[in-house]
Amino acid sequence: MKSMNFSDKLAQQIKLKKNPSVLGLDPKLEYIPASIKERYFNGDINPQKAAADSIIEFNKKLIDALYEIIPAVKPQLAYYEMYGLEGIRAFYETIGYAKEKGLLVIADGKRNDIGTTSQAYATAYLGKTDINGAKTEAFGADALTVNAYLGIDGIKPFIEACENNDKGIFVLVKTSNPSSGQLQDLILQDGRTIYEAMADLVNQWGSSTLGQCGYSSIGAVVGATYPKQLDEMRKRMPKAWILVPGYGAQGGTAADVAGAFDKNGLGAIINASRSLMCAYKLDAWKEKFTQEDFAKAARAEAERMRDDISRVCGI
Repeated sequence: MKSMNFSDKLAQQIKLKKNPSVLGLDPKLEYIPASIKERYFNGDINPQKAAADSIIEFNKKLIDALYEIIPAVKPQLAYYEMYGLEGIRAFYETIGYAKEKGLLVIADGKRNDIGTTSQAYATAYLGKTDINGAKTEAFGADALTVNAYLGIDGIKPFIEACENNDKGIFVLVKTSNPSSGQLQDLILQDGRTIYEAMADLVNQWGSSTLGQCGYSSIGAVVGATYPKQLDEMRKRMPKAWILVPGYGAQGGTAADVAGAFDKNGLGAIINASRSLMCAYKLDAWKEKFTQEDFAKAARAEAERMRDDISRVCGI
């Protein structure tokens, strides 16, 4: 029996939970309750280990609160790498725990390079490393964000990993940051912008990984902070899943992300990080929840987010 590719796994989870939203796990120590940190920061213990242990507990409690209602999590590597080896352990354990709970995991690393280096990145996050004939998963993520600025030389190894291992990638197309237009909006000789040219490449690259759901495992990143372009990109990339950052803390709303979805409520996943991890700080919840109740607040906000987005996507 043929295994299910990443695209179909994602569609299945979204339909099952009637929710296209994703928990971004970008933990900072100031987000974590004192009661958790006090258990690990004591005596002469290695501060990097204490930070990692605090993050692991924080992430696990968020996952416990949300795994029944969300399809995926998206840990951002930078927030783990800053703690060195211990931070990478926290990243690894977070992936393992999320997968135990049945969640898909999108590693947000925005990796890029060429040749064997690109192959090594693809192997690390989407494949299996051959060590003296034994093949083991280094991290075991289901998908990875990638930067395609180096062209097909840098992307081909990731596409092959998607084809061979039922994994996915999300290529940066139009990012949510204010200065994205400095390069992405530049006009090429043929009249297209750089981000439109990148979208066309994503379309081309995705042809070999189409799932039964009609979408490819080669997706795109398009920010909620540019709703007009998001709507245009949905039309320009009809077979690509769109990962949409920028909802919530960055200012994106349900109305802003509506154009990312198709008529069946599929085609997009909406990421929220701070607005879920720190939901207890939001006006809607700060009277009801304290920092110690962060997981309960995250659940309440995740349910509100799900309902908010469902109204515009019709899933």
